[in-house]
Amino acid sequence: MAIMEQELQNNKIAEQITTFESGNEMAATAAAQINYHIMGYFPITPSTEVAQFLDQMKARGEHDIKLIAADGEHGSAGICYGAAATGARVFNATSANGFMFMLEQLPVQAGTRFPMVMNLVTRAISGPLDIRGDHSDLYFALNTGWVILTARTPQAVYDMNIMALKIAEHSKVRLPVIVAYDGFFTSHQKRKVNYFKDRKVVQDFVGECPTDYNFARDLKKPVTIGAHMNGEALINNHFQQSEAMYAAGVVYQEVAAEYAKLSGRNYQVLDLYKMEDADVALFLLNSAAESAKDVVDKLREKGIKAGIISPNIIRPFPAKEIREALKNVKALLVGERADSYGANGPNLTHEVKSALQEDKNNQTIVLSRVFGLGGKDFYADDAENFFNMAIDAMEKGFAAKPFDYYGHVPGDPEKVLKPVIQPQSGDAYKTGLIQVTMDEETNKLKVKIPPLRALTEKPKRLASGHGACPGCGIFPGLELFFKGIEGDVVVLYQTGCAYVTTTSYPYSSHKQTMIHNLFQNGAATLSGTVEAFLELKRRGEIEVSEDATFVMITGDGGMDIGMGSALGTALRNHKLIMLEYDNEGYMNTGSQMSYSTPLGHMTSTTSVGKTQKGKAFHHKDTAQIMAASNIPYVFTGTEAFPQDLVKKAAKAQWYAQNVGTVYGKILITCPLNWKSEDRFGGTIMEAAVNSCFFPLYEVEQGITTITYDPEAKKKRIPLTDWLKYMGKTKHLLKEENKEILDDFGSEIEKRWQRLKAKSENPLL
Repeated sequence: MAIMEQELQNNKIAEQITTFESGNEMAATAAAQINYHIMGYFPITPSTEVAQFLDQMKARGEHDIKLIAADGEHGSAGICYGAAATGARVFNATSANGFMFMLEQLPVQAGTRFPMVMNLVTRAISGPLDIRGDHSDLYFALNTGWVILTARTPQAVYDMNIMALKIAEHSKVRLPVIVAYDGFFTSHQKRKVNYFKDRKVVQDFVGECPTDYNFARDLKKPVTIGAHMNGEALINNHFQQSEAMYAAGVVYQEVAAEYAKLSGRNYQVLDLYKMEDADVALFLLNSAAESAKDVVDKLREKGIKAGIISPNIIRPFPAKEIREALKNVKALLVGERADSYGANGPNLTHEVKSALQEDKNNQTIVLSRVFGLGGKDFYADDAENFFNMAIDAMEKGFAAKPFDYYGHVPGDPEKVLKPVIQPQSGDAYKTGLIQVTMDEETNKLKVKIPPLRALTEKPKRLASGHGACPGCGIFPGLELFFKGIEGDVVVLYQTGCAYVTTTSYPYSSHKQTMIHNLFQNGAATLSGTVEAFLELKRRGEIEVSEDATFVMITGDGGMDIGMGSALGTALRNHKLIMLEYDNEGYMNTGSQMSYSTPLGHMTSTTSVGKTQKGKAFHHKDTAQIMAASNIPYVFTGTEAFPQDLVKKAAKAQWYAQNVGTVYGKILITCPLNWKSEDRFGGTIMEAAVNSCFFPLYEVEQGITTITYDPEAKKKRIPLTDWLKYMGKTKHLLKEENKEILDDFGSEIEKRWQRLKAKSENPLL
């Protein structure tokens, strides 16, 4: 419903709509109403939804933002910086390790003074991996030179996203701004919110996009951006940047006051709850502060003068306001969802203490507690315990334990978990049924495999009980590949569905050694593991069986963000296998577009609507890219052709053990996000091959061989016979989308003919 008309007239508050939305939805709403020029983005939980919502809005024609899907967060930061350098209005959203990946780009943007707005949906930084919310990523932002606003509620997310742009572009500031809010607590939970009915109100508030700066936008007025500086100049640059940061604190108050008149919502520098006469108080960021306010009311009823301090801005740090708020407080507990290891307290604890040092009359006892890491819930009882610690310090006149963690528990040796599955090694994975020999005349491997039923006795590498979706093709595909691998393996899983669903502490589905690292660095990590094993073996410090094989499992976009690492590993030619399961998207974060997503296919960031019809460009041919790096063996495969895949696995092992790097790509189904029926998994894979979308071939020592030719076997089918099985592609079968379908079919035919030419001409 709309805000009361009389209230609008009396207070000159712009008309607003009341609804229930999440923080991510409100961040996207604010961005759409502002109508930014550019958003460079890369999906990562829990900020992914911001781009998804904007893509859906764009499909409906609700904004004109150019959404650019990057190859990783580092790339997204580069896209944003390049756009900001032209004076375009730029927006982004990220979390956790994604923020860390772009970290080196952020001081560049601040140091060259180009405004933009980025939502940091806070989340635990791995390792170990945890996708839920704390502030370990936010604390790395403190020294980037970005202004940082903190939003406790979805309402604040919306409001601060609007204020942030006005602050960033202010002539006294000209700095990029982060709006930080809690992952899942604020990003996904729906709350009552008001938003402006007419986006012109928002656009009038932020004003026209400034052009009076040295932007790279007028080719008749050339500029040099980011020129190298010596120390004499750099200190002046950083001094000016420092002054701009402190100016941002003043500008924030001006913008907040102006926004209060427009919206009826006032965001002071500090959100103070019953702090007027407080004896004890908690200092909390974001959603935890909201959770603690009811406890303040409860304590007040008992006669305890309690209060809450929660900053709305932490860069610049509001030292003056904190001194004023704490001048009569006897004990303060600073609760933080992150630590500064070895510093006897996290970052904001020390900044609060530093602020109080400037007031020689202040006697506040400051306690520090690290809590809520990895999204651990913070309940009213926890807030009450915090207050009790502060009350105890007030009564004693000192803090018995100034710094500690809260919510951790000691381990109990008597409750040590026993393995649920029995690890296996050595002879358990040796059948002796697979023979691989080199044909000296052809310089190609000859492989003999038994009937597949003879390999069924070979143990699985992964135990049952993992958390994959029904019909997921990852594990049938991987297990079939591993049937062709004899002996022990060391496997590295990059982040993705295969990793997340098989390792949930304290349990693991892996029967052999498994290592995890992030999307962007899996190949490099495993190359280090391989070389360390070999060097330790050379020195006689460990024993490693001769047939041990090192395999990296990647997928869910891992060969987008991890492409640089993979190519570097390939060029160094380490003795390992890179195996990509291709499910045509970033499925572990909710089916976002990958560069392997085909043209026209629908994902959560390539929506289908009146203004767009799925992914706008063709899929990446990763196998051909890896073949161009001249590694000894490249192959494609799928479980629909099991003998073909097992043979290629055996070849892959031989080359990885004897020559160097191998890359393999197996197409697998994702019924959930492909919107297909579980029972059609094998059928869809077979149709993908027979339509020539996913040809089966190998590149052995630079020579291309098609291992299954649907044309020669008279089994080739139209592309539409594959597309009809998947809900994500049914729109392509409609007459109005014939142009897209024809473009897709033309590209598939071109790639197939090129592959045939390579197979017929060894020098190609």
